[in-house]
Amino acid sequence: MTAYRKPFFGDPLFPFQIVHKDKKSPEKELPDHLHDRYELVYVYAGQGTFFIDKTLYEKKPGDLFLIPGNTIHRSFPDPEDPIVSTALFFAPGMALAESFDDGYSNLRCFEAARTRKRYKMALPAEMRETAEKLLDEIEEELRQARLGYRQAVRIQLQRLLLLLNRHAAEGWPDEGSDRRLGPSWLREALREIDDGLGRDLGLSKLAKAASVAPSHFSRVFKQYTGMNVTDYVNAKRIVRAKDLLLRSEAGVGEIAEACGFESLPHFHRVFKSLTGVTPKTYRREKTMH
Repeated sequence: MTAYRKPFFGDPLFPFQIVHKDKKSPEKELPDHLHDRYELVYVYAGQGTFFIDKTLYEKKPGDLFLIPGNTIHRSFPDPEDPIVSTALFFAPGMALAESFDDGYSNLRCFEAARTRKRYKMALPAEMRETAEKLLDEIEEELRQARLGYRQAVRIQLQRLLLLLNRHAAEGWPDEGSDRRLGPSWLREALREIDDGLGRDLGLSKLAKAASVAPSHFSRVFKQYTGMNVTDYVNAKRIVRAKDLLLRSEAGVGEIAEACGFESLPHFHRVFKSLTGVTPKTYRREKTMH
């Protein structure tokens, strides 16, 4: 039987979701399924089993499960003692961080779990309080949605992954390989997009600069960002356009050109599809507050 592929919705530039302190029952659980996002599950209470990549794991308080993208899994909570857990779902690109050339990757624990096929971590008592606090802080940031909350969520996620990586390193020693997120050409491509939104950033040009085949570039790019190249570039350009609309007096046409859109109608179409309003309406509504 083919596993169910779970879809995700929401802001394509913020591919993150939390299901916080949810009480699980057998009726609420999905059948065998997989998805593109990385998943982290922490258990507070209850018991049950977790099927991940052909292996059954016991579930109990203090257990944490690392499920890399496109890994088949399924949860079986005990109906008499239901699981209470928090689950995080995120595209790998959410874990991107500056590299200091020490071979560190925020996703090291996930990649080690995939390589060694060991998806469960039993957290010691001294780690549980820290992990639970970070999960609570992530939920609070998302719920309150204050200024900079998305950046705060990303920082808290990276702090949690650092905690887990350090714990995992005790049992999974570094083998000397570079475990930074994604190949070097992907990191260069992401920087090129950020620095060159006004230039041609099509798949063919980016793949040529990376010296990889366009099909391979596209596949790896979506694996790590959760988006195809065109949608990612357009979303980044709209973020810049929104900033220019509010912080400059340039006309809409000038802004469209500065952000790399080939025509004004194309800019209007993409802007409205991602924000729900036209550029002029966005500027007017935001400057009135």
